[in-house]
Amino acid sequence: MQLIDGAQAIAGDLPRASTTVLDVPMEAGESLDTGIHRLSALQRVRGMVAQALDAHDVTAPEEAVLTIGGDCGIALAPIAHAARRAPGLAVVWIDAHPDLNSPDSSPSGAFAGMVLRAVIGDGDPGLSLPAGTVAAERVVLGGTRSFDDSELQVVADLGITSLTVDQFAAGDALADAVLATGAEAVYIHVDIDALDPSEISGNAHPEPFGISVAELTAAVGRLRERVPLVGASLAGYSPASLAAATDDLGAILRVIGALA
Repeated sequence: MQLIDGAQAIAGDLPRASTTVLDVPMEAGESLDTGIHRLSALQRVRGMVAQALDAHDVTAPEEAVLTIGGDCGIALAPIAHAARRAPGLAVVWIDAHPDLNSPDSSPSGAFAGMVLRAVIGDGDPGLSLPAGTVAAERVVLGGTRSFDDSELQVVADLGITSLTVDQFAAGDALADAVLATGAEAVYIHVDIDALDPSEISGNAHPEPFGISVAELTAAVGRLRERVPLVGASLAGYSPASLAAATDDLGAILRVIGALA
């Protein structure tokens, strides 16, 4: 429920005419013997988001969409949408965790920890993009600092670029890393837990020694000056209550301003 409160709090400060609100089904869903909790419900949400993005293309085909959701699973359909608009897309994943587990390696069974693996087409077929939609060598991790052993192995085996917090905060490092992939367009995903816990209180999975809001917005700004943005997502905001959300909205809106 905290993730729902977070998304609703953010929506309240966005331009109503430019915001589409989707009601996520509350039923638990079934794993369908995949090792992914709530798989059937996640598939339904993915379909709802994809349909909304397709509708946006009809009304504003040139505009990049910012998708705001609960956990990182919200990024799957928008990345597929962005890849159709820009073949050879790079994906920047700004997150304390790389989300590169598989159903077999995941310690929790939560899809949120498997999303990027699904993006590169190496997840369960029921909730993954087709292989080749986003090449692993065009994925850049930013500010990631909490890896499971299996995720470290994936990064090494697939040649995924990973920028430490210090590297991410250094000038044009993010933009340089994306350009080095050869991509001509980029999708940016931000999980709130990439930020240092001192920057924002509504963080259910705080990891110390993260990036600051200023470092995040500066790096994204420099990247956007050099590479076209075709889509973005923001996830993981989980205030203790709707009332508490007001404490963080200034920082959240700065991040949204960089992405939108």
